[in-house]
Amino acid sequence: MSSMVWLVAMTSRQTSLCGLAAYGLWFLGLVLLMDASARPANHSSTRERATNREENEIIPPDHLNGVKLEMDGHLNKDFHQEVFLGKDMDGFEEDSEPQRSRRKLMVIFSKVDVNMDRRISAKEMQHWIMEKTAEHFQEAVKENKLHFRAVDPDGDGRVSWDEYKMKFLASKGHSEKEIADAIRNHEELKVDEETQEVLGNLRDRWYQADNPPADLLLTEDEFLSFLHPEHSRGMLKFMVKEIVRDLDQDGDKQLSLSEFISLPVGTVENQQGQDIDDNWVKDRRKEFEELIDSNHDGIVTMEELENYMDPMNEYNALNEAKQMIAIADENQNHHLEPEEILKYSEFFTGSKLMDYARNVHEEF
Repeated sequence: MSSMVWLVAMTSRQTSLCGLAAYGLWFLGLVLLMDASARPANHSSTRERATNREENEIIPPDHLNGVKLEMDGHLNKDFHQEVFLGKDMDGFEEDSEPQRSRRKLMVIFSKVDVNMDRRISAKEMQHWIMEKTAEHFQEAVKENKLHFRAVDPDGDGRVSWDEYKMKFLASKGHSEKEIADAIRNHEELKVDEETQEVLGNLRDRWYQADNPPADLLLTEDEFLSFLHPEHSRGMLKFMVKEIVRDLDQDGDKQLSLSEFISLPVGTVENQQGQDIDDNWVKDRRKEFEELIDSNHDGIVTMEELENYMDPMNEYNALNEAKQMIAIADENQNHHLEPEEILKYSEFFTGSKLMDYARNVHEEF
């Protein structure tokens, strides 16, 4: 870079002002050309991006905020931050201003600290977790209203499976006329194997969300259960059955430790991959033994897994509160203090806030 600066400087001494301007324009053009060629091209069309957005609006999400397991049975790595920050998850970005983030964290601390004794008890944290979980539910309700309108164009407040199927296949690139003709003539539309499998799973889920008396028409509330099974007792049971089915290797409809910690499909190719797999086993073993297997008999039943995954389970919230406090409780007084929450900010917010001790009194 220094040789380029020298070259430009030498040139400026030997050329006229006009010549220098021309050279500058040429150099700027070269930089822009190099920058454009270095960036990967975005080949997706506006139509493709719109299709992906439409698909995301009507398909149940893989990730559910405030729930300890993902839909595929993986541990939710952001769970602690979700139940501590609620809908303010985006307020602690990695590139946000540290002082402002510290102040924000101390504002949260003061809200959790209901009795204002400058320390957070397990009961106070439990209450806060329940409050933040309720926030996630309200966000889901708000989003569901928009998503329901997308699949209920006539606005009659009910959606049939065929209407939903048409929207889903249209989001996959099929024409609505082609889909409507196939449904009307009771013909199967030709789709790839993966789409067919997803469609089958969605149909099972649709029928499960249809409260008795079953009419295969979902109301807005039933559609909420379809998209967010964590907030419906019946759908939570269905979700647990799906997870157990995927992890259960011997078909006994319950999970042993070895089944729960089994590595995901794939081979370990290098040391980094081995480290990831080692962490997978370690994290899942801890979760199984300390939290899911409530009677510590080495087997997790569907009932135990359902209780563990229920976001509104107060007993779980209390256990979670104790665990979160224990992570940062350096003075072992079973409470969380300002210095501790700032020091362990990465655990609570996902962002590391430096100089916690020096700034704690100022921020508080």
